[in-house]
Amino acid sequence: FIKMELQKLSNGHHHVVTLNYLIPQSRVLQFEGKTSFGMSVFNLSNAIMGSGILGLSYAMSNTGIVLFLILLTCIACLSCYSIHLLLRSAGVVGIRAYEQLGLRAFGHPGKILAAVIITLHNIGAMSSYLFIVKYELPLVIQTFLGQTSSSDDWFMNGNYLIIIVSVCIILPLALMKHLGYLGYTSGFSLSCMVFFLSVIYKRFNITCPLDTFGNHSVDTVVPDEACTTKYFTVNQETAYTIPILAFAFVCHPEVLPIYTELSNPTKRRMQSIGNVSVLGMFIMYFFTATFGYLTFYENTEAELLHTYSMVDPLDTLILCVRLAVLVAVTLTVPVVLFPIRRALQQLLFPGKPFHWLRHITIAVTLLFAVNLLVILVPNIRDIFGISGATTAPSLIFILPGLFYIRIIPSDQEPMSSRPKIQAACFAALGFIFMTMSLTFIVLDWISGENRSLGGH
Repeated sequence: FIKMELQKLSNGHHHVVTLNYLIPQSRVLQFEGKTSFGMSVFNLSNAIMGSGILGLSYAMSNTGIVLFLILLTCIACLSCYSIHLLLRSAGVVGIRAYEQLGLRAFGHPGKILAAVIITLHNIGAMSSYLFIVKYELPLVIQTFLGQTSSSDDWFMNGNYLIIIVSVCIILPLALMKHLGYLGYTSGFSLSCMVFFLSVIYKRFNITCPLDTFGNHSVDTVVPDEACTTKYFTVNQETAYTIPILAFAFVCHPEVLPIYTELSNPTKRRMQSIGNVSVLGMFIMYFFTATFGYLTFYENTEAELLHTYSMVDPLDTLILCVRLAVLVAVTLTVPVVLFPIRRALQQLLFPGKPFHWLRHITIAVTLLFAVNLLVILVPNIRDIFGISGATTAPSLIFILPGLFYIRIIPSDQEPMSSRPKIQAACFAALGFIFMTMSLTFIVLDWISGENRSLGGH
């Protein structure tokens, strides 16, 4: 498009008209962002990192180390490619909002679809973070009080605690005007999550078979394979590994808002931020999953920290890890809330300028709804199963591929060109993942077996 206009310039025609036409477009592309490269990496990494990290060891116990590494590498690479497709599409039309790409590609239905998928996915993510607060914070307080069993005191009630955390910590951060301001809390959140690497140290302090605490007990006869490292294995739970990993790498609704607020924004610079963020999370995910698995082997539970409580609920190091995870997920909720608010504003108030009352009202309403969901639904595992099997493949694979095919002009790249064929295969892969995951989840429901999807 721009190349075509420059050719007109070089021919000596339409000088004034073309310049006037190009200036507004360049303003859109060169939005005056102020967020540095490092802060943008913190924000995007924080958007990637989520509750999924607690379930990766469980996923590895059902795939083996080698198969898990292969799947983790594939999902990470595909996630980087997906960011590339989004940035290419955004660069062509000068749009920095996921929902607006949907509008440009498929009209108003595309905009609504993108906004709904982002909203559902991020509400699921926010709920998973608050579920961690609901279940882990009482255990932290219990450990501080030196108790090995829970009590009926109000400060041990997870429902009260998530309301207090939401009002006192999450809401003030969610009221920030720009996402870039959360770079400092995101950096602190990531620093806290590094404490999760303490599982490497605990690997050498806990022996297999487990010597469990209190009322927990294990059979006196332990099968030989219970403490044997598996490198490649397939069982019924293996089918859930891809949705767990896909959910763990979803950051795509946040990519374009972060790109908008980036200083000196270029496609290559933003792609580098995406690659660095995904690589950092890939390393952290692999180390925590591997050492968590090598600690408990077949005894690994879907929520890794709960497995450590079986060994010693008063362990000081695990207490520090719990605190770090709680701080990390609490500070991630405002980052996840921004794309939902942006999607709702695009959907309900298109073209309206920024207004503080609307900004605050949407944040309060969203937090109220998510708190209500976490309080009223005792087990949200099935909802997360559907979310991980539908919205995650849609955001990573299907929508970026379809946007690229529809938005990149056919005179630049015909449908038979290699980039568009790759994008079509990428979208088709997302449909395959979605179909497989939903099929296994439905079969799981029919069989009546209770399996966890790597989160609360």
